[in-house]
Order: sequence, then C-alpha cells, then structure tokens
Amino acid sequence: MNVILMGPPGAGKGTQAEIIKVAYPIPHISTGDMFREAVQNETPLGKEAKMYMDEGKLVPDKVTIGIVEERLAQDDCNQGFLLDGFPRTTKQAEALDEVLERLDKKIDAAINITVPTDLLVRRMVGRVSCKDCKSIYNLEFNPPTQTGVCDKCGGSLTQRSDDQEETARRRLEVYSEQTAPLLAYYEKQGVLHTLRGDRETREVFADIKTILEHA
Repeated sequence: MNVILMGPPGAGKGTQAEIIKVAYPIPHISTGDMFREAVQNETPLGKEAKMYMDEGKLVPDKVTIGIVEERLAQDDCNQGFLLDGFPRTTKQAEALDEVLERLDKKIDAAINITVPTDLLVRRMVGRVSCKDCKSIYNLEFNPPTQTGVCDKCGGSLTQRSDDQEETARRRLEVYSEQTAPLLAYYEKQGVLHTLRGDRETREVFADIKTILEHA
C-alpha cells in the first residue's frame, strides 16, 4: 500500500500520519526526514544535498528524486510507504512514477486533506512546538496544560516565524497555486481522494481508513 498524504500547512497531515503509521505497517516518510537521513549517512546524494542546504539554496529536483529513490528502495518500504511533503509539483510526480516503475511499485492512493483557509490560518497562527521533543500544540484547539511548557518533556514552547498571520496566508496561496496541477495529475490517474479535515481527528481517520482498505 503506497500512499501520498497531501494537504496545506495546518490541515492536520502530521496528526493523521502518526495514526496511520500505528494502524498500518508502513513507514511515514517526510521530505525533511529523507534529507536528514541521507545527510547523516553521508551518502553521495546526501553530501550533494548538504552543499545546497548549507548555502541556503533549494535542493534541485534531480538530487531530491535520487534521495527519494534511495529511501523507497529500503527494506521497510517492501509492504508500502506513506509519503508526506513529496511530490510538490507535477514534474516531481512524474519523476516519482519513474522511480516507482523501476522499483516495481505504484501509488495506490493520493489522499488530499482540505480545510477552509480561515481555519487553516487560525490553526497556523496558534501553533507552537517544543524546542526539545518537537511535540506540537495549538493555543486555541489543543493548548498545553501549562502556558509555554511542553506536557510531554517540560521543554519550552516556541512559535515558528512563518506561522505569523500574513506569512501564513501567503504560504497557503503559494501552496494552492503549486498544488492545483498536482491534484489534477493524480485525479487523472484515478487515485486522488479528497476529504474534509475540519472535523474531529477520529472522523478524518475513519475516512482515510476506508480509502486505504479499498486502495
């Protein structure tokens, strides 16, 4: 079962990904995790990606695709995978399909979580995370027991600079512009499933579970 999890910032992808990887024996693979692993393991592609990252530049698609292929070829992906944060463009999606063909795999479902813009902004602006264990809270919807302190490890909570309202709205605009062609790409393949994320977490997962069981 090979799945892509899509949705704008604040849609709840991280929350659902955590539930999915507990319910199903497939690894949750985010773009950030792949880069960090490749850099840490000092693979040739990891070293090349680090050069761009150290200079504050975007890692070229060719390098990104290579790192994706390295990751998807690992044994823990034999039963499937959950891709989060990749692909972001149709060019990357086409390259991913080529990688999967070489690995004798295919995408079974592309799950797109949608949430109204105003709610996304409220979620993003209220989001804080632990500097130590990276746990995420929302000051409005899921506040910590003690203001500014992580419930899990006692670390201090901070807000990302790009979670300010003006920046958040711009991020959502950019996401929408970039993602529209990608959604059309997977819809044409017959694997796109769009569901509402402005509901209780368990309700969203119930829909995801139905999709995965029929994928």
